[in-house]
Amino acid sequence: MGSAASPTGVLAAQVGESGIAVTSTASVARIGGPRSVLTDDQVRGFVIEQLGAADVDGRSVCVLVPDGTRSCPLPLLVSAVHDALHGRVTRLTVLVALGTHRAMDEEALAAHLGYEPGALADRYPSMEVRNHAWWDPSELVDVGTITAGRIAELSEGMLRRDARVRINRAVVEHDVTLILGPVLPHEVVGFSGGNKYLFPGVADRELIDLSHWLGALITSGRIIGTRGVTPVRALIDEATSMVPGERLAFCVVTRSGTDSLHSVAFGDPSAAWAAAADVSAETHIRYLDAPVKRVLSLIPTRYGDLWTGAKGFYKVEPVVADGGQVVLYAPHIHEISAAHPQVAEVGYHCRDYFTKQWDRFEDLHWGDLAHATHLRGAGTYDEIAGERCRLTVTLATGIPEDVARAVNLDYLDPDRIDLAAWEADPDAMVVPDAGEDLYRLR
Repeated sequence: MGSAASPTGVLAAQVGESGIAVTSTASVARIGGPRSVLTDDQVRGFVIEQLGAADVDGRSVCVLVPDGTRSCPLPLLVSAVHDALHGRVTRLTVLVALGTHRAMDEEALAAHLGYEPGALADRYPSMEVRNHAWWDPSELVDVGTITAGRIAELSEGMLRRDARVRINRAVVEHDVTLILGPVLPHEVVGFSGGNKYLFPGVADRELIDLSHWLGALITSGRIIGTRGVTPVRALIDEATSMVPGERLAFCVVTRSGTDSLHSVAFGDPSAAWAAAADVSAETHIRYLDAPVKRVLSLIPTRYGDLWTGAKGFYKVEPVVADGGQVVLYAPHIHEISAAHPQVAEVGYHCRDYFTKQWDRFEDLHWGDLAHATHLRGAGTYDEIAGERCRLTVTLATGIPEDVARAVNLDYLDPDRIDLAAWEADPDAMVVPDAGEDLYRLR
């Protein structure tokens, strides 16, 4: 079974009670590695073994999980966690870390977590499941403030303003927070996972907007797939330090295009995340020798709107030649984002379009502006030449042509997409299941 060195120190191999080879340091244990594919029994045994040794007896535990936009064998993981904790803890709550994504209904939650709709108690006795209600102030509690001066330090001078730190009250009202989710290259923070499940996962919109705009100022092209503590990760970690209670994490790395796992790391969220990011960097970043002129990103149905489906652009932007085109093929997507109407109001533009006209945009939601810059990609703006973007972004979706063009994107009828012709074009690249693997030039 493969393993890799952890940034937290030299990993020592040993065999746990379940017979699984485990690598560990003082702060993180890990099973698997970039060349491993774990069996369900190995994953379940590791989760149960690690939690069996955790100090959770007689305490309450809040489990943070991803929503349906992340590939992850969540029923396997949640069932293992439930088996390990049921009867030991006083309360067990699963909280879906939506960020500002749409809430999951009962049918979606049941499929996501592995129970029959309406029969949660039959599959997971004494376990509660909740969406993070980011839109409801009564669900949030204030845990502190990051001062403007500290924001300036963390952002390397890019931002300076006070930020209140508010988080879902379920986290504060439980003794232990257990983070459970995948680590992938990410356009805002570098690599997702770890403390990101707290901020922005179950945070209020103020800090979500701030963190995403900081990522936009750095630009997706520069930060995506960057290991280590980026300025956005530093901001997230600062906010996390204000949250009471103990924190643990299972950070997993999925095998591309599947629900199988390469590895699972457990321990302190920062250490577990760093160990998983090392594996993800080897398994979720694909390298090309030369840029391509056109990309057709086939957007999977787990992305239900353009807000989430835009990942099909973020992950390929670095390999497209100047003047090239990215086509997002997603006939199932019919809206930009019901939760973020300001995107449709301002349209998609490069970063400088907003920063050089900041008096027009500073009072809008910065998270919406961030999304708008991430999907439009690199470009320039000045009052004389106007906006010049490096790439053409084309929607071949269920979004009408007039709407696409009104938000400064190109349009192509999805019925006119000839997949065979794209695949035969030497200047083009077709990306199936787009949105998780990152493409870079060597």
